[in-house]
Amino acid sequence: MGPLIQDVFSEIGKVIVGQRRMVERLLVGILADGHILLEGVPGLAKTTAVKCLAQTIQTRFQRIQFTPDLLPADLIGTQIYRPREGDFVVKKGPIFSNIILADEINRAPAKVQSALLEAMQERQVTIGEQTFRLEEPFMVLATQNPIEQEGTYPLPEAQVDRFMLKLLVHYPSREEELAIMNAQAAARKPEITPVLDPGRIRQAREIVDRVYIDEKIQGYIVDIVLATRDPKAYGLEIGNLIQYGASPRASIYLNQAAKAYAFLQGRGYVTPQDVKNLAPDVLRHRILLSYEAEAENLTSDDIVTRILERIEVP
Repeated sequence: MGPLIQDVFSEIGKVIVGQRRMVERLLVGILADGHILLEGVPGLAKTTAVKCLAQTIQTRFQRIQFTPDLLPADLIGTQIYRPREGDFVVKKGPIFSNIILADEINRAPAKVQSALLEAMQERQVTIGEQTFRLEEPFMVLATQNPIEQEGTYPLPEAQVDRFMLKLLVHYPSREEELAIMNAQAAARKPEITPVLDPGRIRQAREIVDRVYIDEKIQGYIVDIVLATRDPKAYGLEIGNLIQYGASPRASIYLNQAAKAYAFLQGRGYVTPQDVKNLAPDVLRHRILLSYEAEAENLTSDDIVTRILERIEVP
């Protein structure tokens, strides 16, 4: 791993205890130019991790707290009438930043969530008749509480599919919890120094693009994704557990994410293990389970595990 990436880890490590896997995936998102959804119960430092990551990069960062009364205009901006000039002027919203933290995204209704769609997919925003390009890098990092919590609106499939990775944030271990408790008790909070800028991110992305991925590994990625749509063709008797399989975005994102992950490990080529490591993060929000699977208390992660056990590794 390059010294630059190591610097990012050590800066974030000043504030975040443990959670290396989450931080690693956040960096994969930045290097592979993808958006990330983080899910976990409140208090697991999801928001803090994203803010820390943003602070290590010299870019504009905007935190948007999603609430039930939020309007699309609060996100993208609106046209304001100027009576003296007799015309309309565009007032841009907070989405015109480089890193957007959409905090508790599932607390806002669908019309607000869908306002993010154009920005995430097209990297542009339309206000009235004018369309504005968003500056690079542009990345949406959204946090959500599990759906069981009250007062939430589940994200529609089309919205969820725009996220390259969905990360599940888990409780810390006993040692980590002790370290967190002591760190929070300290009077002086550590300050994070920016170690990356947009130019360096662009350079890193160019290197990631050149990371070698063999045709056999690309075939392996496609087989994993196809097995979610037609399990029987791969000798898997799980068709009754899957309502819908993963979209073609899954193959595209798994390919890009595996290259970024290999780069983080300091390699110029992708291994099948890179694909295996990232497959759950890329696929868990793209597989829609049937009622049968839910009745058996199965998760999409269980399905991905079965697929990875079955598909032959090149």
